[in-house]
Amino acid sequence: MNVTFFNAKPYDQQFFEEANREYGHALEFLEVPLNAHTAVLARGEAVCMFVNDVANAEVLRLLAAAGVRVLALRCAGFNNVDLKTAAKLGLTVVRVPAYSPYAVAEHTLALILTLNRKTHRAYNRVREGNFALNGLMGFDLHGRTVGLIGLGKIGLVTAGILKGFGCRVLGYDSNPGPEAEALGVELIALDTLYAQSDIISLHCPLTPQTFHLINEESIGKMKDGVMLINTSRGAIIDTKAVVQGLKGEKIKYLGLDVYEEEGDLFFEDLSGKVIQDDVFMRLLSFNNVLITGHQAFLTTDALRNIAHVTLRNISDFEQQRELTNQLLP
Repeated sequence: MNVTFFNAKPYDQQFFEEANREYGHALEFLEVPLNAHTAVLARGEAVCMFVNDVANAEVLRLLAAAGVRVLALRCAGFNNVDLKTAAKLGLTVVRVPAYSPYAVAEHTLALILTLNRKTHRAYNRVREGNFALNGLMGFDLHGRTVGLIGLGKIGLVTAGILKGFGCRVLGYDSNPGPEAEALGVELIALDTLYAQSDIISLHCPLTPQTFHLINEESIGKMKDGVMLINTSRGAIIDTKAVVQGLKGEKIKYLGLDVYEEEGDLFFEDLSGKVIQDDVFMRLLSFNNVLITGHQAFLTTDALRNIAHVTLRNISDFEQQRELTNQLLP
């Protein structure tokens, strides 16, 4: 099939072209994001999009009019796709539900350890010849209580790593499986998790129920000095409420790989421009905030899996095989 890739980066092209030797599709890579202005650029019957592309009703109608029949997400999240409209238009939507839970889980631990032991600040100090230890004190992760919100594949892998560090791991999920208890995760109510956790890490999808789950009210239920980590979806956190939590020192550490308004920022080099997002710039002003630009997924293992699963999804559609990764309204 002819597949148009939107929001394509050099690493996308590298891994997809390598994987495509097995599938034989015709791939066209576009740097522009998918939105109502760029949808007309789609060529062929398949479009491949990423997490910050827009596939609302207007975009989907444009794609359908251009002859697109399958929309392939090269990511797990799908909150940016209007699935009901897609179904009405006869557009099939497929995704990559699990590319590498280890990549995201390990990045979660990287954020926790960096914030705690302040290795990013120590690195810069030593390069300047400053070997003073003032301001670099951390705490033992061993024995601390970590609350995980969301116990899917990523949450479970994160739990296993934390257990290896000797943490007490609490967990909340709206539909937990037996694997969590087998790992030694204590399944508890969300308010109890807020009250008991020294560290809270988010691993749930973005849904109407989880939108701004972390807000002024939930922050108020947390321990003073809590560490908050988000490698899931940006809009699970009400950023303005978190800024207030940082100012009042309720939140002592914040680690983000996602941000609710990241669509205008992440995946681009803006180093030569003035960033217009005042809330984001306020976050950067705190010395106890660590932000990475949605890179938790970015490992060779994950990118290789993403490419193969995406192209296999398209091949399954083309050859009318069962679509195990199809998204339905």
